Amino acid sequence: MSHLENISDDHFINLTLNTQMALPESRDTLLHFFDQVKKHFPGMTNFYGRDSSDYVLEEDKELPSYRWVSTEKRRVFSGHVNPESPEEAIRLHHLILELIPYSLSVSELDCESMNLTYGFDFNFRGNQNQLLIDALGFHPAFESLGHLPDITLLRNEPSIEFTFGDECKIQCRLSLETRTNAYHVRTGNYPDDQLSVYLTARHTGSVAEGDTFHALMDRLNESCTHLIEGHLREHVLQPLQQAIAIR
Repeated sequence: MSHLENISDDHFINLTLNTQMALPESRDTLLHFFDQVKKHFPGMTNFYGRDSSDYVLEEDKELPSYRWVSTEKRRVFSGHVNPESPEEAIRLHHLILELIPYSLSVSELDCESMNLTYGFDFNFRGNQNQLLIDALGFHPAFESLGHLPDITLLRNEPSIEFTFGDECKIQCRLSLETRTNAYHVRTGNYPDDQLSVYLTARHTGSVAEGDTFHALMDRLNESCTHLIEGHLREHVLQPLQQAIAIR
């Protein structure tokens, strides 16, 4: 896939692995896992706990690009914000999938679901709901609403879920999230906030016999890449970028 850094103000690629069973809670086990991550990415030095079972290891979030890894009771996350290339983010995710069977005793049987998310954030001060209409248009069934007098959009967050084929092995969700609310519209005081586009490919259930975490994530990534290059870049991301540029 071609680079993504010029499409939006920020972008990220996150992996989420949900497990059927609770992860180990031993101090030594968790520290060993995060130490192994740090050995591969020495810049990940900021370690902290959010509560008794949530822990985070991350690079300096003030950097233009940074990685992070976290664990919850039944979930492992990894993410890379503004990676130099998608391949660089996928490299982190492959490391996590390589470590968890040995460091956290997570097997393919224990997989409840695996999600790979590509996210794109656009900075925009103004009515983000209206911006989406200007950039992407209305669904035809609602288009006449835009021509009614005194109509001001308070929420416009399109979302669609779909799959490839009939077996629904990989399910995808494309959604847009705005931060404009009624207070902003009423007062005209719009914060400089981010409008987000999310593309998630998801596998549910245990990993099939003979399959691996790595192969599964690669298939999720192939689905996302196919959708970004075949639709999202030209029909969603670039129109948003252009609509913001002319405001």
